Amino acid sequence: MGEFRHISVLYEEVLHYLAPHPGGIYVDGTLGGAGHARGVLEASCPDGMLLGFDRDQEALAVAAARLAPYGSRVRLFHENFCRLPDVLAREGIESIDGLVLDVGVSSHQLDKAERGFSFQQDAPLDMRMDGSSGKTAADLVNTLPEQELERIIRDYGEERWARRIAAFIVAARTAEPITTTLRLADLVKGAIPRARWEARLHPATRTFQAIRIAVNEELESLERGLIAGVEALKSGGRIVVISFHSLEDRIVKNVFNELARGCVCPKSIPRCICGKLPVVRKLTGKPVIAGQDEIAANPRSRSAKLRAAEKL
Repeated sequence: MGEFRHISVLYEEVLHYLAPHPGGIYVDGTLGGAGHARGVLEASCPDGMLLGFDRDQEALAVAAARLAPYGSRVRLFHENFCRLPDVLAREGIESIDGLVLDVGVSSHQLDKAERGFSFQQDAPLDMRMDGSSGKTAADLVNTLPEQELERIIRDYGEERWARRIAAFIVAARTAEPITTTLRLADLVKGAIPRARWEARLHPATRTFQAIRIAVNEELESLERGLIAGVEALKSGGRIVVISFHSLEDRIVKNVFNELARGCVCPKSIPRCICGKLPVVRKLTGKPVIAGQDEIAANPRSRSAKLRAAEKL
């Protein structure tokens, strides 16, 4: 357990915008190493409650040990945070005071070779956040039609060479299944002309991101989880979300914007007939980003963006 490493980014900013208080009920939908969770529990002493969710059983085991001193104030669940309504109903909880999400892959998942998230070391091509169920990355790259692979790599990886990469994958798998991270990385490197490689980005980075997102249905889970989370909030409750790439941040921004909108009637109509009222108040205009000191201590925080909203 001591080897589990995940540095909680924007720690102080999360606590500022979430504003935990004694007696509140809070949800950490992406528990990880429990850094944010411990902060919430400390700030909501002596009787605030935390519900912790994670799809990764290793993370849950570590979090259980780290949060053990808080006793019955903590309840942990091996669940995707988008299933929040089901868990709240099961636990007999009608509403919550706050929700924090730190979405994407954790440092531990990236650094542990056998999880198959990274091309830095050779490993089985897995990429599942929940290693106990679901299709692996190998399942996807060896069975999906070429056009679907191209769509995933283009849309989830924002990769301009998606068509060529998908064609290389399909051609290679006809001879032998693609089962390891380095073989997939080598295929991607071969598909992108050497002259077009970016100076500071490994050629396989975007493709690995795309396949990981598809394996874990990350974007669908995020949108469903945001809507479910806001619905579960009490009036005055807050939701804080940290994302790490433009696809995630765009979803958070769009959901918050839509929920913050009131009347959508055409301007030509003198009086509102739609009856739409704002559901949240945005607490952040532009996303909050890490300062230079945090980036120096944790380079992965460079791409973190925080957005927050309060339930009306």
